Amino acid sequence: MAKKEMIKPLLGNECEIHNYSLQKITVGILGTGDFARSLATRLVRSGYDVIVGSRYPKCNESLFPSAIEVTSQREATNKANIIFVAVHHEHYSTLNELRDGLMGKILVDVSNNVEVNEREESNAERLASMFPESTVVKAFNVISAWALQSGARDGSKQVMICSNSQEARCMVVEIARNMGFIPLDFGLLSSAKEIENLPLRLFPSWKMPIILTVVLFVLFYVYSFIRKVIHPYVMKGHNVFYKIPIGVVNVTLPCVSFVMLSLVYLPGVLAALFQLRNGTKYKRFPCWLDQWLQQRKQLGLLSFLCAALHAVYSLCLPMRRSARYQLLNEASALSRGDKKNIWVEEEVWRMEIYLFFGILAIGVLSLLAVTSLPSVANSLNWREFNFIQSRLGFTALVVSTLHVLTFGWRKAFDSTQYKFYLPPTFAITLIVPCIVLPAKAFLFLPCVNRKLKCIRRGWETSYRAKFREPGEADSVAHFSMESTSRV
Repeated sequence: MAKKEMIKPLLGNECEIHNYSLQKITVGILGTGDFARSLATRLVRSGYDVIVGSRYPKCNESLFPSAIEVTSQREATNKANIIFVAVHHEHYSTLNELRDGLMGKILVDVSNNVEVNEREESNAERLASMFPESTVVKAFNVISAWALQSGARDGSKQVMICSNSQEARCMVVEIARNMGFIPLDFGLLSSAKEIENLPLRLFPSWKMPIILTVVLFVLFYVYSFIRKVIHPYVMKGHNVFYKIPIGVVNVTLPCVSFVMLSLVYLPGVLAALFQLRNGTKYKRFPCWLDQWLQQRKQLGLLSFLCAALHAVYSLCLPMRRSARYQLLNEASALSRGDKKNIWVEEEVWRMEIYLFFGILAIGVLSLLAVTSLPSVANSLNWREFNFIQSRLGFTALVVSTLHVLTFGWRKAFDSTQYKFYLPPTFAITLIVPCIVLPAKAFLFLPCVNRKLKCIRRGWETSYRAKFREPGEADSVAHFSMESTSRV
């Protein structure tokens, strides 16, 4: 075997086998906008020879570093091997005069739309139909000019790439890798529409969690406003509308946080019950449950946000002028002898325990929020991540429940707490946790937990394996698919 053949890999995909030095090729860029300038600068730093094609090369030459050649578009297309089309899709028609120079070249489309699904075909497919003699690759549209200029340290590191030519995809994949990004092969050019829609979606997985949070906040706020503000004004004529910005909000935030935290772990319980009822893990969950399971991270982070705001609001309560006036009034009443001793041992213990559980709950929630970050989650193995998100998550729910119970103490049995015959807010927030925690305790029972583990390992209750003696299984006629278990 020749010495040169010894250095070639014996196994590998097509991209690895044809991995020649792409820094030796000349990369062309059509366009002189912000993205084109950042792309050209990044390519030069990565070791590529870059030539920029402009309609006005003399005017735009000063915008680029001296290492980049700025010339006419026709000359750039003639010299370059791979050409980045950094122009808006509305101006693709201006490239028709460059058809001869683009023939047989690889065109990398980096354009984006203004709206999701703006037209039936993608920009890359339109470019491919306009220049059938060229090979079109969709790439780098999800990378901002800032990310290109500052490198892969800031912004997204992933570059989605698709093309009908595998060789062209491999070349662009190698360029993205040499620039310090992580290329993702999306296959054929038909995936270009999906790639073009990615930068246009505004928090697609956060829509329903945010709506749910806002709805819960409005409901609990109105409920607390009626109990805390309207009831004293109607029944006793007390004007306590000053509680609207701080007091009522501080009552609403923990209610929303507690309910949202319960909704994080309720779908997991429902999924386990579905699997126990179906006796298999191969039957799909309902669409609403499947979507709910996928949005647990967002629900948990919003729960942590409300809990953190509740902690900040609580720390600010003694700073209010109304709190100082109330403290002075109580001190004045005590000095006049109206109150002999305001120390109540039971209330002291209740407050100490209540704050203890609250601080512990916000600490565990902070740990859950930090581990949900991709940079932290990627450093954990599956067992560690599952332990924190599942075990410590339920611990946070239990501690939060104890926090609410110690806050309520005997208020649930005090008739004066039922304003307009409405129960206290903490009693309403306990409804969902009182469903989740007993259901989870039921799933922890050894007989139930053992069956659930078997189902999740592939065992199905509707199928049984029948074992026969050596003389009983001679005939093939006795064999049937229903008599075997599927794994």
